[in-house]
Amino acid sequence: MTDGQNFRADRYLAIQTERRGPLYSIVLNKPPLNIIDIGMMKDIHAALQNAESDRDVSVVVFRGAGEKGFSAGVSIQDHTPEKITEMIPLFHSSFRLLAKTEKVTVAAIHGVCLGGGLELASLCDLVVATEDAQFGQPEIKLGQFPPVAVILLPWLIGYRKAAELILTGASIGAREAQSLGLVNRVVPAPQLSQCLDGLLGELTSQSRSTLRLTKRILSRLSGLDFDRALDESERFFLSTLAPTDDAKEGVASFLQKRPPQWRHR
Repeated sequence: MTDGQNFRADRYLAIQTERRGPLYSIVLNKPPLNIIDIGMMKDIHAALQNAESDRDVSVVVFRGAGEKGFSAGVSIQDHTPEKITEMIPLFHSSFRLLAKTEKVTVAAIHGVCLGGGLELASLCDLVVATEDAQFGQPEIKLGQFPPVAVILLPWLIGYRKAAELILTGASIGAREAQSLGLVNRVVPAPQLSQCLDGLLGELTSQSRSTLRLTKRILSRLSGLDFDRALDESERFFLSTLAPTDDAKEGVASFLQKRPPQWRHR
């Protein structure tokens, strides 16, 4: 996955973080269900800021501690009238960072992935999951709606299926989530680490500058009509990507039949 160099572990109360080379890992660390409370939200936001400010980081991966799941969602105690006006903007501050970041984001899901946990995973670029994972937005059963999911899920899986999940609070399994486009890869539980390591290895072996620029254009073109998007993609490719050292190195290494030596610029 990485060469083990440039290791750094930051100290937080509700999460664990680790930086190894270009990979920054965030583990939700309140098992068994990794409920996301206000304290964890503050930790996640601070960790994302650390990752964002580190130019050597190209990939951020989210995982959940323990055996029962990634996260069962946001603390119900933090939905009370005296806390909710603090909790919602705080939670969404992390989503704003995730939506703007040019780092590639990955979620590794096992067990339950519900409510705010699913919203967090849904905003990541790539999602891998175990066969026994369960995904759902049960907020409607508490007289609530999921503020992030009502934006993301219709875009990710289509309006009708998103409406079904949000309006009924039903859960779906990993294979159905994969068929809908909510999950990229599904593996047996014992193979999750191996699958994740393989994916992260694929990502961290790429040019960091090319990953960053490709993530930027993916986000920029989302929702544009084809002709306008293609014009913008063409301009960006020729003016921003093509002049980079790594774009030139990628072509040169292929023609010279040798591995690329990325300069990450």
